[in-house]
Amino acid sequence: MPKHTTITKAAADRFKAKSGRVDHFDSIYPGLALRVSDSGRKVWVYFFRLKNGKVIQRRMTLGVYPAMSVEQAHHAWREAYDLVQAGRDPAAVSESSLPPMSFESVFEEWLKRDQAGNRSVKRIERRIRINVVPSWQGRLITDIDRRACLAVIDDIADSGRVILARRVFSHLHRMFVWCVGRGIIEVNPLQHAEKPGSETRRERVLDEREIVKLWSASEKLKPYYRDAFRVLLLTGARKQEISELRWDEIKDGAIHLAGERTKTDKAHLIPLSSAARSIIDKIERYGDHVFCTDTGRPITNWSGAKLTLDKHSGVSAWIIHDVRRTVATGLQKAGVPLPVTEAVLGHTSGSRSGIVGVYQRHDYAKEKAAALEAWGAHVMALVEGREPGKVVAFGGR
Repeated sequence: MPKHTTITKAAADRFKAKSGRVDHFDSIYPGLALRVSDSGRKVWVYFFRLKNGKVIQRRMTLGVYPAMSVEQAHHAWREAYDLVQAGRDPAAVSESSLPPMSFESVFEEWLKRDQAGNRSVKRIERRIRINVVPSWQGRLITDIDRRACLAVIDDIADSGRVILARRVFSHLHRMFVWCVGRGIIEVNPLQHAEKPGSETRRERVLDEREIVKLWSASEKLKPYYRDAFRVLLLTGARKQEISELRWDEIKDGAIHLAGERTKTDKAHLIPLSSAARSIIDKIERYGDHVFCTDTGRPITNWSGAKLTLDKHSGVSAWIIHDVRRTVATGLQKAGVPLPVTEAVLGHTSGSRSGIVGVYQRHDYAKEKAAALEAWGAHVMALVEGREPGKVVAFGGR
């Protein structure tokens, strides 16, 4: 049943449909309605009557909310309303005569609708805002063609950031596919286009001297980044797993991550070595997260922390993720079986993929604990200037 009210942004955000769809008519703008479906889709619609010998009831779509804001919808209504008063059919007038949707507004809606559950949404948003939005400021989403897309992507690649160019390509491609599905555009401008360059597989592993230098340089970091970095090195965990680590995820001498906290969407247990526990046990609690600022917010500025590490360590050409590869390589060099190393990292590919992954249910908890305990002892021997012993001896099991 249609409803009548004054439509504001707060009201538009609040509107929901339990089943089917509901038309919320704006009591101030005759014929303007926000059509809300139970899928969450919200569309501005204008209902009008044409008098051309006989009265004809018509309806036209103005745009999708929130890509078309309340203010833009009011302006679009005014344009269409004036045409009706002049005896013209606004639906027959070129779409360009009505306020179209900008790239920025559609981008905002895409983040909200399609990327809300993506753990990397902040990284994706930052990439687009920095590398794309400035070039397309104020442009209509319908005016962005393949040439415009490739110009932006090629500029990134030509600056030497080929991997970033490939990431931006993927983000835009997904967004345009979503736009087609939503009826915002007719064709994905990146359809059939090729990504620039090629993905270069990183093989950087920190050697023992670099481990010592970075450990020492971490003293120059804020305590929460220092401790987080050292726990990364001692566990081989993913950066985000440590950044967002909560106190309630630590119990029985291990980190217990639920599926929604891991890249693979599978629960993951990370045993804490004596070295890792000694760091965590000394941390003061400011909030729910283990590694957080004085305000209780989890740490996020790893790029700033790495700049400090670069400056004070002298280690170059490395990224934070190389720490994880370093742990994996160290365990492998020490004879830790591949399935155990992959279990430590929380990998589901490699030796744990396919049919093996279906039937192999051993969690390697004891083996992981032994491997990380030995790795922790090895790292501490290095940083304390002692002769490191063998990391672990599994006898080639």
